[in-house]
Amino acid sequence: MENFVLRDVHIYNANEEIEHAYITVKNGKITAVGENDRMEIEIPDMDRWKLKEYTVESGTLLVPGMIDVHIHGVNNADVMDGTFDALTTMTQTLPAEGTTSFLATTITQSQDAITRALQNAAVFSKYQAPQQAEMLGVHLEGPFFTPMKAGAQPKNFLLDADVSLFQEWQEAAEGLIKWVSLAPECDLDYQLIRHLKKTGVIASAAHSNANLEEVEQSIVAGLSHVTHLFNGMSGLHHREPGLASAALLHHKVTNEIIADGIHVHPSMVKMAHQMKGTTDIFLITDSIRAKCLPNGHYDLGGQTVTVEGNRPYLEDGTIAGSMLKMNEAMKNMMSYTDCSLKEAVAMTSANAAAKLGLEHKGAIAPGMDADFVLLDENQEVIRTWCRGQIAYEK
Repeated sequence: MENFVLRDVHIYNANEEIEHAYITVKNGKITAVGENDRMEIEIPDMDRWKLKEYTVESGTLLVPGMIDVHIHGVNNADVMDGTFDALTTMTQTLPAEGTTSFLATTITQSQDAITRALQNAAVFSKYQAPQQAEMLGVHLEGPFFTPMKAGAQPKNFLLDADVSLFQEWQEAAEGLIKWVSLAPECDLDYQLIRHLKKTGVIASAAHSNANLEEVEQSIVAGLSHVTHLFNGMSGLHHREPGLASAALLHHKVTNEIIADGIHVHPSMVKMAHQMKGTTDIFLITDSIRAKCLPNGHYDLGGQTVTVEGNRPYLEDGTIAGSMLKMNEAMKNMMSYTDCSLKEAVAMTSANAAAKLGLEHKGAIAPGMDADFVLLDENQEVIRTWCRGQIAYEK
């Protein structure tokens, strides 16, 4: 594993900006960060000689590696393929958009298909290569949803929440399920939500027609997040506030949003940011296997998805996942809300790391994994490091 130093870099973290900085990396970890003109003082000569030195282009920006907590697939690979090759393709492709770690996200399917995908993820996690995006665990999206708000989730496989079934799946995943999206009204007495909270798994509301009272009760039980805000949920009706209303009102609840300009109008993205603030919003892609591929017909959970431009949809016109990349989500968020790059870094990296309890990711600082991304002034990815190794170079 290569040990190196980056000199004269412009660093953006969620809570700080450092111009003309240096970073040293050893054994995949950041060991020092400081002002460039102090490097000779802070790093002894003998140590500097042992480090390969990288120069960066003028005007470029260095940000923490992006963490996508909701992604189904990319480059003709999908988590539900249930193969080692599919997850390998995802980990190899994602650094090109600045993603250095992610939660492999399932979709509503047969119980056997979900089990296979989880077992495959468990095996894959033991053999990941360091120079690729890191699969941090699994986001179980479905099948505990209401048919009324199913969206692109196959209705014939939807189920009421079941603690025993979840425990079977968690065993198949060898404990890798970190996040569960479910409809609160499909969880009798919020038993699964309570179990998830007790076992340290994030419970997130999604594909739900819950009213405000039901959501509030689920928050008391342990719900702490809302999946793809505004999409697949009861909304902002002035007499019947639903899940989207609760998501914006309750500060105990974080929100993820698909900032592609298709799933949510830019003005609604701006409103959500103004109401929730930077620390309670995560940018995600919810992307499918068709991302990085041309227009055409693709599979999603056993359904045919047609892709035209940046819009994937089912035969009935339902939006089915996205073609969004994380660096595009960052760029769009800054455009839609006028937020700063530091705020965008919080929403692409720091917030997800904090939610998942990852003390070693989400910032460029000593002791952190050497996951970072070199961007040009337009937020296009120039180079990505995953755990200290170059995973993508333009």
